[in-house]
Amino acid sequence: MWRHSRRSWLNLIESADMKRLLLALAVLAVAAPAWGQTPPTPAPVPAPAPPYGAPIGLEAAQALIDRAMEAARARGFRLAVAVVEPSGELVAFGRMDDVQYGSINVAQAKARSAARFRSATAAAEERLAGGRMALLAIDGLMPVAGGVPIVVDDRVVGAIGVSGASSAQDDEVARAAIAAVTGG
Repeated sequence: MWRHSRRSWLNLIESADMKRLLLALAVLAVAAPAWGQTPPTPAPVPAPAPPYGAPIGLEAAQALIDRAMEAARARGFRLAVAVVEPSGELVAFGRMDDVQYGSINVAQAKARSAARFRSATAAAEERLAGGRMALLAIDGLMPVAGGVPIVVDDRVVGAIGVSGASSAQDDEVARAAIAAVTGG
């Protein structure tokens, strides 16, 4: 009895109809989980970045650093602050006593990234947190909040980079300095 039923199964499996049925079941088993998924929502198209303007001058850059230092002291932070022109080259720099030395380079990198890409580094940090790992391959992009473009008359004239506290706190100080100096 065992041999007979075993042969029957083998004959059935070897038949062309059964092979097609097994193939169809395998395809369905693999594809079924995808049917329940919703397609990804397309990302909104960002507004174009503002054009570059004439580079920020030393006096305005120093005013931004002074306002950032005031905002940092009021919040109990020790920070490094860099202001760059649109090319990303340093215009002015300041650091508070006892800020960690690593923050010197990070502040400059945040400012450089914000100026060259005409976008706040917080936006890159959000995209990276959302899974856009490809950002890590872009040379010069700093995906850590605290770098903010300086926009005057709808033109990027430079950027400020702040480092020493959490990235959110760095970003808060950078934006406070810009608002205090430019009124916006």
